[in-house]
Amino acid sequence: MIRVVLVDDQPLIRSGLRVLIADTPDLEVAGEAGDGAEAVELVQRLRPDVAIMDIRMPGTDGIEATRRINADPESKTRVLILTTFDDDEYVYGALRAGASGFLVKDMPLKTILDGVRVVAAGDALIAPSVTRRLIEEFAARPEPASTTRRAVVDGITDREREVLTLVGRGLSNTEIAEELSISVATAKAHLARLFTKLDARDRVQLVILAYEIGLVAPPR
Repeated sequence: MIRVVLVDDQPLIRSGLRVLIADTPDLEVAGEAGDGAEAVELVQRLRPDVAIMDIRMPGTDGIEATRRINADPESKTRVLILTTFDDDEYVYGALRAGASGFLVKDMPLKTILDGVRVVAAGDALIAPSVTRRLIEEFAARPEPASTTRRAVVDGITDREREVLTLVGRGLSNTEIAEELSISVATAKAHLARLFTKLDARDRVQLVILAYEIGLVAPPR
């Protein structure tokens, strides 16, 4: 069972999501919040698997709430941004804050439910309207990687560095396995070690890091 917290300042939106999730056997609503500050407190108390987070809310917005949730070393909650806004700057802010997914509210309901499952499983999810070009533009203007961050990457193996590079290029596990002539299971094992060594929550953070340290260059 995937436990979900709903965060939106509009009760009607929360109500709709709650009804939708109630009819889904593998999902349940653990709690609801109407603003970012309340969401952070709720996540700390309930420890849900996923927080479905709006961006624009009074007081503490969704991006700041996401940042605070991910700053908690004990938090295992993954944040799925669900908003009516797909402006580039919101995507940049959400990914920088550590969001594991970004969807817009006009997407099919099944897509939103599938997104919750994908994020809960530890993968990253970006709405189709947020194109690869957008991710590349985002990664082309990173904050400089810290010396400590670079030192951690220096500690990975050559094969793990190859895998990180391919993740940065947007390849799936199957494509990585084919590129390196290894099994999919071995590719997944390398990814699992990268998550641990680089303290990354999901593929989005690995992609960001690959660009930050220059393993992948944005297209010109």
